[in-house]
Amino acid sequence: MKIALLGYPLSHSLSPAMHTAALAHVGLRDWQYEALPVEASRLAEAVERIRGEEFAGANVTVPHKEAILPFLDGLTPVAQAIGAVNTLVKRDGRLLGHNTDAAGLLADLQRLGVDLERRRVCLIGAGGVARAAVAACAGAGAQVRVVARRREQAVALEQVNRVEVFSWTRLGFRQASDHCAVVINCTPLGMAPHVDETAWMEDVSPPPYAFFYDMIYNPPETRFVREARQAGLSAATGLGMLVEQGALAFELWT
Repeated sequence: MKIALLGYPLSHSLSPAMHTAALAHVGLRDWQYEALPVEASRLAEAVERIRGEEFAGANVTVPHKEAILPFLDGLTPVAQAIGAVNTLVKRDGRLLGHNTDAAGLLADLQRLGVDLERRRVCLIGAGGVARAAVAACAGAGAQVRVVARRREQAVALEQVNRVEVFSWTRLGFRQASDHCAVVINCTPLGMAPHVDETAWMEDVSPPPYAFFYDMIYNPPETRFVREARQAGLSAATGLGMLVEQGALAFELWT
């Protein structure tokens, strides 16, 4: 039996190593976790391949978490509310989309001692990853602000969530992060191999006392995290979230 990882690119991903070790640990040594780099134009074809008898399901990562929805047979209520999936599970011949990202993020923030209730949270990005972050933070009682590069994504977020959206400008970053207790990068900016990039706008001072969280986990210390720490702030990458959401997905498949 196989489990796939669908995304593009995938060279940065630790999911294959993590899930291969997990499968061996529980004695499923005849199962395989396989990375399948899939460009957008081949996504429908890849989903059809997952429907084959040899696959139990799949993980879905950037940039397909929203684009894959039309090719599925159904969504869980959580995935439907978020509008993005990161896990596919086959049940009774149907391919269902799940989202374990929101629960994984919330679990990791709780592990790190980050309190969200009645706190202002600034999310950078408005794609599928950000949708899960909005659900997690808003569900925990936070006031969510979003800095969006793409206006159409921001509009879509506003339609289904109570969030404030700000432009991808210095002024937008200053306004969105003002008095925020937590800042979360939901973009791929800074992900290996593009380690010199960062989602934080240059020449904008970070909010004092804020906790900076980068949902990227490779490299081990992103520029986003490093510069926050250099400014005297607490910060963490998304490695803990990777483990938390991965454990939830693993339970669904096995």
